[in-house]
Amino acid sequence: MKILITGGAGFLGSHIAEFYDEKGDNVTVVDNLSRSLTTDLPEQASMYNWNYLKQNHKNVKLVLGDIRNPETLSPFKEVDIIFHTAAQVAVTKSLADPREDFENNALGTFNVLETARKAKTESRVIYISTNKVYGANINKIPVRRTKTRYIFAESKYNQGIPEEFPIDHCEHTPYGCSKLCGDLYTQDYSHVYGLRTGVFRMSCIYGDRQLGTEDQGWLAWLVIATLLGKPITIYGDGKQVRDMLFVSDAIAAYDAFVRSKSSSGEVFNLGGGVEQSLSVMEALDVIAKMTGTKPAISYSKWRTGDQKVYISDTSKAKTKLGWSPSVTTNEGIKKLINWTQANIDLFKARHPENQ
Repeated sequence: MKILITGGAGFLGSHIAEFYDEKGDNVTVVDNLSRSLTTDLPEQASMYNWNYLKQNHKNVKLVLGDIRNPETLSPFKEVDIIFHTAAQVAVTKSLADPREDFENNALGTFNVLETARKAKTESRVIYISTNKVYGANINKIPVRRTKTRYIFAESKYNQGIPEEFPIDHCEHTPYGCSKLCGDLYTQDYSHVYGLRTGVFRMSCIYGDRQLGTEDQGWLAWLVIATLLGKPITIYGDGKQVRDMLFVSDAIAAYDAFVRSKSSSGEVFNLGGGVEQSLSVMEALDVIAKMTGTKPAISYSKWRTGDQKVYISDTSKAKTKLGWSPSVTTNEGIKKLINWTQANIDLFKARHPENQ
């Protein structure tokens, strides 16, 4: 298959590229490498996955380009599958610069869909969406507070949030709005133009080669900060909960959709589900036990757009795709710690201008 991956130098995109390259498919990665300019990660860290693919997957074609420019995508007239992972990914950055967030997430997605619509082949589009499309409606669900976490108080959400959960009449943050725009456009290009599309509203993906920061990739950031002896700020009380999904399990779901003959125009909530859910406090406890290190912790006010509990109801993905996660949180966190320990030098330096 001819496969195009936008944002393929990112954590998720590079793992997708690796997966399909190892299957013998023809893989092209498009990335503008903006992460090297928008975070305070050292250059060797922000460029890590681009260089990893270059060194270890020489059959993967790497294209430097920006999806906000339609000309970047115009050469791809014969492509079987587009994995659209490119995005502005941080709520905090969307609040500071909503125009850039919109152009990346809404306009960029439109350009990807137009590329697929105009392609000579029947292109399939997999759009990586987010639980943030549900916005502050999630916080309207009553919760109970336990010693280490919040839990939904209503029994109908015992298995998590279903795809039919309301997306309207609430605050989303610019990030949630821009991702929802792309989400809806991807669905509509299936209904109106007959494109085979799949939308995956992701909870928290994690795994090796994840270059987490305080703004994005929080579990990886907790591991990195702990191993470096850096203080950690918890926004809120640390009892907020997410369901965790190891990166290989996410890709297994995408591949199940690719191989599915019937699914198109579908929306899937994807995460580890109730069984693989963790609060920030619980995650820190697991990391401390595995590393033998406890970081210094301080607390600050809740951040705009934060959800006290988000857990994906993955019933639809299990039923329609025959998929279920296989990596437990303990197994996944151990893998993440092992990779971070082996590559800790990536995170020790900082750009000179940020020192």
